[in-house]
Amino acid sequence: MLSFFSQKNIDTTNPALATTILDVCYGNDPAQTMDIYLPANRSCAATKLMAIIHGGGFNSGNKTDLNVYINAMQERLHDYAFFNIDYRKATSKTTIFPTQENDVNAAVKFIVSNSDAFHVSEKIVLLGISAGGTLALLQAYKYSSPTRAKAVISFFGPTDLRELYNQTPNPLVSLTLELVTGKKPHEDEMIYANSSPINFVDSNSPPTMLLQGGLDPIVNPDQPIALMKKLTSAGIVNQFVFYQTEGHGWVGTNLGDSFNKVQAFLASNVN
Repeated sequence: MLSFFSQKNIDTTNPALATTILDVCYGNDPAQTMDIYLPANRSCAATKLMAIIHGGGFNSGNKTDLNVYINAMQERLHDYAFFNIDYRKATSKTTIFPTQENDVNAAVKFIVSNSDAFHVSEKIVLLGISAGGTLALLQAYKYSSPTRAKAVISFFGPTDLRELYNQTPNPLVSLTLELVTGKKPHEDEMIYANSSPINFVDSNSPPTMLLQGGLDPIVNPDQPIALMKKLTSAGIVNQFVFYQTEGHGWVGTNLGDSFNKVQAFLASNVN
């Protein structure tokens, strides 16, 4: 099944050993890769999964941007394996939306279908940053196959692309959305609707954690707040973490606090 590993002479058969495997292909395109971090003493019964998805406006960025997140999560979540996903960027007509959504779905299918070989469970959590937050929420809310996410965490990810287009504090955001969707909202309402996580919340949605800066120049705090209200109305466990003086991303003490809150949220909601 795992031909990549056999070709590269990488041994994943000993679950007692921690194993890092970089640039694993989950598709045919060179951009469809992931870095895999398997913990020591893992098992199919107890080791949970976290798929991490980078940002970059859907048309830039790289999985290595989130290496600091991997390190921080490994320190806190010893019973998790981590899968840092890259995806095709929306830089041409052949890779505009929903290419990025489809790639994340393909990556999750690859992870879950190979869970036995990795010696991990199929209990997957999704965590995304900025545009990656949108992709994580879409995967969590729209897809129940091959498995439904146990929880989803979005760091300042847009939740409603039409509203983002119309109300963004940064005019470059609207231009970016036109480029990555190929249309303005009034030209193709469906691509904006189908790519907005807020439209797919229902009673089966997983527990959701939303982290947001009050001074974000790209994503208005109204975006996660609207999603939080819809989740609450649907009876879904959710937590909104608001850093009033932070922008589109943060470091230092508040980032450490974010990781601690993620750890606590998963401990309470993922068994």
